[in-house]
Amino acid sequence: MSYRAAVESEVLLKNEGGILPLQKGARILVTGPNANEMRCLNGGWSYTWQGDKANEYTEHFNTIFEALQNEYGASNVRYEPGVTYVPGFGKWQQENCTQESINKAVQAARGCDIIVACIGENSYCETPGNVEDINLSANQKNLVKALAKTGKPVVLVLNGGRPRIINDIEPLAQAVVEVILPGNYGGDALAALLSGRENFSGKLPFTYPKYINMLSTYDYKVSEVSATMEGVYNYDARIDVLWPFGYGLSYTTFQYSNLGADKKEFGPDDVLEFEVTVSNTGNVAGKEAVLLYSSDLFASLVPDSRRLRAFEKISLEPGESKVVRLAVPATDLAFVNYDGKWTLEEGDFRIQVGDQVTMVHCNTTKVWDEPNID
Repeated sequence: MSYRAAVESEVLLKNEGGILPLQKGARILVTGPNANEMRCLNGGWSYTWQGDKANEYTEHFNTIFEALQNEYGASNVRYEPGVTYVPGFGKWQQENCTQESINKAVQAARGCDIIVACIGENSYCETPGNVEDINLSANQKNLVKALAKTGKPVVLVLNGGRPRIINDIEPLAQAVVEVILPGNYGGDALAALLSGRENFSGKLPFTYPKYINMLSTYDYKVSEVSATMEGVYNYDARIDVLWPFGYGLSYTTFQYSNLGADKKEFGPDDVLEFEVTVSNTGNVAGKEAVLLYSSDLFASLVPDSRRLRAFEKISLEPGESKVVRLAVPATDLAFVNYDGKWTLEEGDFRIQVGDQVTMVHCNTTKVWDEPNID
């Protein structure tokens, strides 16, 4: 179950030219401070408070480096970290890095076909894990920049409990995978995904910022985006982020069609039923997380741009289609008003699933003094 959870939660964010999956027989350099650490895969509040002793309890599990060796053969996978973390409690932000250590990684890369750079954070939690700057460390950025100059393709593996700013090195990579904190089987899951033995199906559970001072939640206010389409708000627009909430690629492609609702007009006590057809238009089997978003087109308080109201993950063989049905209680479309009470207001709602859009209309305003709303 831990392995399956890791497989289905690791997210493919970039795959230029279909560089992934990596072909069998490829000579791989595994580098970066997160490449050979179980502590990084588990994070804090795991085996110990700050996760600093996780390596002592996880010798029978595989790091990313060890998992790639098992997947591709030890002779095809080389490890040269370039940057390492200083071990021990209270030192999680400290790194070992010299020009010589980076040069060793660069030299190793020249004898390989592809570079898997495992970057991010050491384990941490609570106040000891606070940072003043969410940029990825200069050591790790310098390592990636030096490796990219070799001309060998770079796969970035992002491993940490929060996004770190990488907008200056992301363009240097041909592929990017976000594993977050995948647990003891995270390395095994990543190796299976990189080889194509498993298919990516994870979706990003947060908005990944591009700049240090531009943090945003996925449900940002419509007033935070410039008007488009001749003054009409474009609900498909995104604030300037690296990757939006809910984003995630696959080794196959999916097409959405025929989004519909069982009723175009509803009241506060109704349950809306939506259905949409999803088709696997690629050449391999895959899973797709079908996400339903609602947008309140007018409200007495400035509404969120969109809210995730329902979702379901489905499996599809190549060429297969399924009709997905998603139920949304009308109360899920309510918001907290000026008086601190849940309210559902009369008006139109925009429903979007994939690239499909439909409209529904609430015919009655209702305010709950003590609502039974989760």
